[in-house]
Amino acid sequence: MVRMKCDVMNEACPSRAVLDRIADKWTALIIYALSDGTLRYGELQRRVGGITQKMLTQTLRSLEADGLVDRRVHPVVPPMVEYTLTPLGRSLREPLGAIRRWAERNLPKMMEARRGRRL
Repeated sequence: MVRMKCDVMNEACPSRAVLDRIADKWTALIIYALSDGTLRYGELQRRVGGITQKMLTQTLRSLEADGLVDRRVHPVVPPMVEYTLTPLGRSLREPLGAIRRWAERNLPKMMEARRGRRL
């Protein structure tokens, strides 16, 4: 494996695309939803409130292309498709979980700050 020096602050560095992928809200929510195990498309859509079919499909395709999610099609009628995190995707559970917990814990402070700015 070739090791390259990455610098996310450099606009030409490919690590920016990685940051863009994992910092996306839909990515974070889908990773969180799949953290408990394999889900079918409809189950994922119900778990990730507010996501449209188009956005779920686009995000799942990107996550699969990036090696974060595995898509398995079962040869039944109608077709059954399941999604699960790959080992690489599972490695995101901890850092994204920390961000989720931070957001939930600090929501009241941020809302208070926003209210203070409206006065």
